[in-house]
Amino acid sequence: MKILFFVSGLGVGGKERRLSELLKELKNRPEIEFELAVMSRDIHYTEIMDLDIKIHYLVRKVKKDFFILPEFYRLCKEYRPDIVHCWDSMTAVYSAFVCKFLKIKFINGMIADAMGQPYFFNKSRIRANLTFPVSDAIVGNSKAGIKAYSAPENKSHVINNGFNFNRINSLLSVEQVRKDLGLRTKKVVTMVATFSDYKDYKTYFKAAKIVLDHGHDVTFLAIGHGTDLIQLSDYIGIKYSPFIKLLGKKSDVESYVNASDICVLSTFTEGISNSILEYMALGKPVVATDGGGTNELVDDKKTGFLVKPSDPKDLAEKIEILLKDSELRSRMGICGNERVKESFSISSMVNKFITLYNDIK
Repeated sequence: MKILFFVSGLGVGGKERRLSELLKELKNRPEIEFELAVMSRDIHYTEIMDLDIKIHYLVRKVKKDFFILPEFYRLCKEYRPDIVHCWDSMTAVYSAFVCKFLKIKFINGMIADAMGQPYFFNKSRIRANLTFPVSDAIVGNSKAGIKAYSAPENKSHVINNGFNFNRINSLLSVEQVRKDLGLRTKKVVTMVATFSDYKDYKTYFKAAKIVLDHGHDVTFLAIGHGTDLIQLSDYIGIKYSPFIKLLGKKSDVESYVNASDICVLSTFTEGISNSILEYMALGKPVVATDGGGTNELVDDKKTGFLVKPSDPKDLAEKIEILLKDSELRSRMGICGNERVKESFSISSMVNKFITLYNDIK
């Protein structure tokens, strides 16, 4: 079986992590041959380069570069895959036309979030409406995502993200992380997310200020691409800057999560979050925004707390409950770790994808 994977880029992000983990596992499956097409040379998950697979760089000159279409067509004609599996909405548009013309089976993997409102003029909604009718299968990483995009039931498959526990075999010590960051407080709260329109860092920072104003001995970390922007420093202000650290993109995220006492994800829309999977796999209690795929991952009051959207008071209240109760933090962390092992393993994710490939070939 020959599969051509097609993704806009392999920078920092959830779907990029999911694809890289899938490719690493498929490399051990001799019955599957695959190549990768990517529209950017910016590759954060550099382990892809060690897999000895053929990577085709169809680099865009502009954001919507329609010259990619003939390039992708030529690639498919030469490689002759049994299946094209795209991973985002732009590659879905290119794949849909080419696969229809060349009669190649097409798996549309563009659903990685759960839109709060399916606005008609939302670009992802438009691309979904354009590509779903010619897709042989549609994959989302959450039930909420499939529902939000109104994906046709007879084509839709939910394949949750899987966590690879090998990622946490070589962590930096907690003492080393604290020393590197100059942490002096007893407790650490961390949010790992790219600074974007989909992540609610404003609510996270407001909640942090409430907690700090209540006199708690805690440092808040913000980790992810764009979190070290100057405007965020201005937003936090001098008073709080010693206790709210903006770290930007980090390659060893798991070590920072491991050095934390509580982990947060404040967001507007979410599928199955890789950040939350990391939190839970490392045995950390989670405080996350209610809604979307997060409800399918976080067991409220068991593995963490679900809080109202854009409500810093609710978020601060749940953080404070955990700061005051070490037994509760430990219990929630253990439950979260067990949940990831039981329901969100990397082997489960890979086996579900392989079953899908065999079913539609």
